[in-house]
Amino acid sequence: MREQRYAVIGAGPSGLSAARALQKAGIVFDGYEASRGVGGLWDIENPRSTMYESAHLISSRTTTEFTEFPMDTTADYPSHRTLIRYFRDFADHFGLTEHFRFETKVTALTPTDGGGWMLRADSPDGPMERAYAGVILANGTLAEPNIPQFRGEFTGELLHTSAYKSAEQLTGRRVLIIGAGNSGCDIAVDAVHHAASIDLSVRRGYYFVPRYLFGRPSDTLNQGRPLPPRIKQFIDTRVLQAFTGDPVRFGFPKPDYRIYESHPIVNTLVLNHLGQGDITMRPDIDRFDGRTVHFRDGSSAEYDLVLLATGYTLDYPFVERGALNWRGFAPSLYLNVFPPSFNGLYVMGMIEASGIGWQGRYEQGELIAQYLAALEHRPQAAAAFRRRVQDRPWPDLTGGYHYLGLERMSYYVNKDAYRREVRAATDALRAGEPTAVRA
Repeated sequence: MREQRYAVIGAGPSGLSAARALQKAGIVFDGYEASRGVGGLWDIENPRSTMYESAHLISSRTTTEFTEFPMDTTADYPSHRTLIRYFRDFADHFGLTEHFRFETKVTALTPTDGGGWMLRADSPDGPMERAYAGVILANGTLAEPNIPQFRGEFTGELLHTSAYKSAEQLTGRRVLIIGAGNSGCDIAVDAVHHAASIDLSVRRGYYFVPRYLFGRPSDTLNQGRPLPPRIKQFIDTRVLQAFTGDPVRFGFPKPDYRIYESHPIVNTLVLNHLGQGDITMRPDIDRFDGRTVHFRDGSSAEYDLVLLATGYTLDYPFVERGALNWRGFAPSLYLNVFPPSFNGLYVMGMIEASGIGWQGRYEQGELIAQYLAALEHRPQAAAAFRRRVQDRPWPDLTGGYHYLGLERMSYYVNKDAYRREVRAATDALRAGEPTAVRA
């Protein structure tokens, strides 16, 4: 029988998770990475990286690390420098680095007559192509900037946060940040110490979670049996009010949703600086006029730099959207992994969830590996899995939370509900393993 070989696109956390899971399952694979080495966006030297010098984890070390490879640091929220070293050590420790072709950018995936995929890429040695039984897409979700359209034209410098690397870019400048996600708030705090002035424009309210509660990293609390959504929202809202106060008093709009129905902001320093008058809140943008920005409340101000903290869009540019069953803002995939057509494409890392960590992504890799192993050795188990996928409805991955219907929330899941379903599916595939026969 011809060896079944698979491709993994991307050597960031999701690609490494897939590679490790395939390795443990004895599945042959090749990895492709456009940058110089492993680490994905955590490698600030990677041309596709959206990292900046002050970036740290916003989830704590113990809830984020791979279970089988703890981080070699005592920092609760390590910096990107620690994390790129961690991924390199992880890949070298398990012998994953040697499986990847670096500085090799995948340009196209096309289906072959035999049911697999032809992968084409640009490598240091020139264009190349190779056929695979299947391909795992792990090229990340935070690389393609979301650039909104505004009325008018801004004649100062207009940048997306993906192009922000260091606070030196802000020195002496009048800066407006549009959007107050985690990156936007981080950069606002950076700007306080460098910019001539810093304004923050937002269109909706946010919940702010301190990194520490009761002397412990906040995401390490309540790690046992999850509370029902409404109870957790009730309790946590009141805990946050006690620790951080009401962000409305600093100029933020009142949130039109409950906590955890959109990703919270793990940065309370921005509230401190608002309280000190270092940052000025502004409403949503109405239009640009040269260096003047007009706001919806009729006010206006002049700026040298407008920084768009407006997030990212999903991007799988090397494959037709129909192959990934795109629906609206994102592919519609079983467990955010499997196209319902089972066409030999598998997606890693297309999940956002508070606290899911890299172990949650590794569990995705385990599920893919178990399915591929079943295809080879337990076809009845693989067929039963496909039937479950094609017999809708699919499992509810929200955990009872009513997530906002925004583009950036289109692949958001509840970590407990998601990991429970992924583990159950993996166990079902494993249950089809033949019983070993003793001599």
